Amino acid sequence: MKIHLSSVFVDDQEKALRFYTDVLGFVKKHDIPLGADRWLTVVSPEDPDGTELLLEPSGHPAVQPYKTALVQDGIPVTSFAVDDVQAEFDRMRELGVRFTQEPQEMGTVTTAVLDDTCGNLIQIVHSK
Repeated sequence: MKIHLSSVFVDDQEKALRFYTDVLGFVKKHDIPLGADRWLTVVSPEDPDGTELLLEPSGHPAVQPYKTALVQDGIPVTSFAVDDVQAEFDRMRELGVRFTQEPQEMGTVTTAVLDDTCGNLIQIVHSK
């Protein structure tokens, strides 16, 4: 068994697509209209047939309280692996990305947490 699809609830799918592709570096995999929303997924360019991330609309009534609580408590909704947290932090900071946690070493991992501009905190991590 392996993970095929994961999702992150976003306030605006088009804005999320720009952020997740232009800033984070993912590539669009599927963009299928579904009424007012879309089945919109991105993947890592390093693994185009790997796990897809669904940029899911935040329309369900339970989503906003969930997202708000996570952000208020500083909890990332998901985590993405990078080769060098400090280099990614520097690159994204130059692009204007807001971080809620600067790079921090925690034993065998280094992490940082960023705001995805769509209502979520995202952790980037590198394991030594």
